[in-house]
Amino acid sequence: MMVGTKPASAQCAQCAANVASNVKNGDTTANGLNKGIMFLLAAPYLAVAIVGFVWYKKYRRKNVNLEMRNEKLHLN
Repeated sequence: MMVGTKPASAQCAQCAANVASNVKNGDTTANGLNKGIMFLLAAPYLAVAIVGFVWYKKYRRKNVNLEMRNEKLHLN
């Protein structure tokens, strides 16, 4: 997923117009703005992944001992 990424311009119309005018003047804030938006997009997924990993490590079963009787089970 990380190898096949393309730059994304996920900005509102006002932000895009402001950044476009700044880029024409030679400013490089557009790259930082796009990276900040992508960071804010990825943060919730990262938080859910960390919580899921901690939950998995905490609640997984370790060395479960199943003691089953040797008697036959009669259902009638």
